[in-house]
Amino acid sequence: MKIIDIICSEGRTGFYFDDQRAIKKGAKTDGFAYVGETETEGFTEIRQAGESISVMIILEDGQVAYGDCAAVQYSGAGGRDPLFLAKDFIPVIQEDIKPLLIGKDSKEFRNLAEMIDGLSIAGKNLHTAIRYGVTQALLDASAKARRKTMAEVIQEEYDINSELVRVPIFTQSGDDRYNNVDKMIIKGSDVLPHGLINHVETKLGKDGSKLLDYVKWLKNRISSMGTSDDYNPVLHIDVYGTIGIAFDNDLEKMVDYFLLLEEAAKPFKLRIEGPMDVEDRELQMKALKDLRFALREKGCQVELVADEWCNTFDDIKLFVDNEAADMVQIKTPDLGGINNIVEAIIYCKERGIGAYCGGTCNETERSAQICTNIAIACGADQCLAKPGMGVDEGYMIVFNEMNRVLTLANR
Repeated sequence: MKIIDIICSEGRTGFYFDDQRAIKKGAKTDGFAYVGETETEGFTEIRQAGESISVMIILEDGQVAYGDCAAVQYSGAGGRDPLFLAKDFIPVIQEDIKPLLIGKDSKEFRNLAEMIDGLSIAGKNLHTAIRYGVTQALLDASAKARRKTMAEVIQEEYDINSELVRVPIFTQSGDDRYNNVDKMIIKGSDVLPHGLINHVETKLGKDGSKLLDYVKWLKNRISSMGTSDDYNPVLHIDVYGTIGIAFDNDLEKMVDYFLLLEEAAKPFKLRIEGPMDVEDRELQMKALKDLRFALREKGCQVELVADEWCNTFDDIKLFVDNEAADMVQIKTPDLGGINNIVEAIIYCKERGIGAYCGGTCNETERSAQICTNIAIACGADQCLAKPGMGVDEGYMIVFNEMNRVLTLANR
């Protein structure tokens, strides 16, 4: 089934671009906006509307396949590509990518995805968001040509023989970390709440007390509101490096604090994402590894999740090979081509490290659906409910897509 045309449309994402450096430096909120000076190149405001590009592939039988280019909420931080604005990048797709794909056989997903992912223009790699969206559209095109689900195409292309089964869904609360937890409990979320603990004084506490109190509240709320006696969600909290800031990256103090968090969370399993951010890939890997081994020496079973500076497939391999985390967030837009998401999940699972098919609140419903297919196909350990921070919409999109795919595949 040949590709005969490619067209693009500007889109909005399910959240916003936020200048993480400015927020970490104490930018104040004004309603839903932030006020203050920007700190990251490309930002004109600390919080800006998220943008996307829908890439539509027209097949010779008239079918239309599509995927969405999108970038993470905290673009330009943690070693990531710069701010992604649709008007700047639609011409790149139309002028540089479209001519390469016209006339190609859409069934050849893996070969075409690897070609786009490895493409360079004027000596520079394509922005991760472009590679992300174009390869999504290529996967959808291959599925339409083969008359199969996208999950089945992935399994065929990568020789994955496991059964397609449901993957635990991780919901994120945003700043409304109390009311949104109630939504998560009512809907039976498998992993919760994310928490958005991205500021020491207001969210973690200078001595960590605010987060500790929050974990205690979480445990009690789940116990009192749980939808069934066997409801046993994993507590997964993203702290955006604030524990390292609060405790000056002192290993002993951090371990003592993790022991308190673990006790407060019992009987629920606790994961902490991004405990510190030391602003360098190798140093970040080593800091996480040292903390992980120190926790195990003290008998602490809190799991560490790598995120910052663990962006590309090569980054993921570095963290996994060094056993620097119990789980890696495969932050899907950061990897560029979705072929890298597949490879990353497989790599983690083969080496006994948890594979979290993540992403960002700042994506679209289409990228969420396609990532869900990949998570199912590869047997990820958890899958992010996205986009947005409102719980209901992201959970609905991922939950429904998961059940549709499993039902179709079983038929």
